[in-house]
Amino acid sequence: MAFSQTTFLLKQVLLLHLLCSIITTSTSAASDTHFQILNVNESIKGSRTDHAKMSQYNELFERHNNISSSNTSSDEARWKLELVHRDKMSSSSNTTNNMHYHRHQHSFHARMQRDVKRVATLVRRLSGGGADAAKHEVQDFGTDVVSGMDQGSGEYFVRIGVGSPPRSQYMVIDSGSDIVWVQCQPCSQCYKQSDPVFDPADSASFSGVSCSSAVCDRLENAGCHAGRCRYEVSYGDGSYTKGTLALETLTIGRTVVKNVAIGCGHKNQGMFVGAAGLLGLGGGSMSLVGQLGGQTGGAFSYCLVSRGTGSSGSLVFGREALPVGAAWVPLVRNPRAPSFYYVGLSGLGVGGMRIPISEDLFRLTQMGDDGVVMDTGTAVTRLPTPAYEAFRDAFVAQAGNLPRASGVSIFDTCYNLSGFVSVRVPTVSFYFSGGPVLTLPASNFLIPVDDAGTFCFAFAPSPSGLSIIGNIQQEGIQISFDGANGFVGFGPNVC
Repeated sequence: MAFSQTTFLLKQVLLLHLLCSIITTSTSAASDTHFQILNVNESIKGSRTDHAKMSQYNELFERHNNISSSNTSSDEARWKLELVHRDKMSSSSNTTNNMHYHRHQHSFHARMQRDVKRVATLVRRLSGGGADAAKHEVQDFGTDVVSGMDQGSGEYFVRIGVGSPPRSQYMVIDSGSDIVWVQCQPCSQCYKQSDPVFDPADSASFSGVSCSSAVCDRLENAGCHAGRCRYEVSYGDGSYTKGTLALETLTIGRTVVKNVAIGCGHKNQGMFVGAAGLLGLGGGSMSLVGQLGGQTGGAFSYCLVSRGTGSSGSLVFGREALPVGAAWVPLVRNPRAPSFYYVGLSGLGVGGMRIPISEDLFRLTQMGDDGVVMDTGTAVTRLPTPAYEAFRDAFVAQAGNLPRASGVSIFDTCYNLSGFVSVRVPTVSFYFSGGPVLTLPASNFLIPVDDAGTFCFAFAPSPSGLSIIGNIQQEGIQISFDGANGFVGFGPNVC
């Protein structure tokens, strides 16, 4: 017993030491010049072996109802799901090194292409052009009902049970979307998914929604066909789903939730890489978070697992999921875009020194323009061009010892780290309104873009005044949303 307690205390001390290096106060961050060690070999190895772990993740997902953690409360475990990046979904465990190289190259460029399309759509929607742009896209594929939720497709997946008895399905999570949907039989047009397409006829709990239902009224631009409520969502990458709205039972971790409004998609097209549909986690009433309401208090927490690790991330709903010891930052409400989670960002830092840029570059205007959105579906953080250039130049100046490489895809600041085992790099920090400073792990801002040792500074200029904190920068850090009280928390756990 004594040995067990000593081991536990030692782990707690080590965890506290690690967290102190990630989340600091503004005074300590500003007073010291910080550097980190980036393990080059491990980063490249991680990107190379990501594709060899699909079978392991499938096993983890098959056990998604058997949560086993001695440090997790029974209430929290009831609402807990495992979380994995989409690149695992399209990988194979039996490939040669050469095939890994080309697959990684293809995966990276495909991810950047998706990212550019998503950002363009978010900017269009959040900068005043959303409605007209959405109508134009829907006309392009010949549809007649538009939901208006036209942000790009997501990057991370969970596995939930749909129907009674529950049918396990991979679902994309999207913090910028306000609807839950799955592909449904009869399927007049479906993309390929990993699991059998959900058949409502096999579910005892499936119930269609009438056009006169109050639930149907909550959809943006709902349609009606043969007395049934119709929905449609178009996404920035050209993906879409079209079908009828229904009430259905979802099994989330160990919890069975009845009468969740979901879209039953009979006509779908997408780049969802095997997923059956999408789990909207936005701030609107039709998202899963909104529908759970009082059951979870508008609270959820997620950990996007770092690339190249053998573990899975997590998504947990409920106030029990909100950690003690997090660094809490107020959410900023944008009445024009209530689905999105805005935060107050006041500045950026490199090497522990705050960059002299105006806080106005990150401010949400009274008209609902610009501001800073946290988004699980965008990979690379976007910053207004003046902020990005000052940020990049400060990093380049402090990383002058690293050999430069040509730009790759959307990245203009890259380094040739082939032959290095590890390198010393300046820290990168986000300064939030109210004081907290989030200092990122090195692997969250200098990422491998090929297997040859090319690493790039993982930020990009925004095509507008909108800033987006993407999932690469969120990886490995516990992020919690307290919707009822209007806060987002960083840490204290790592993943």
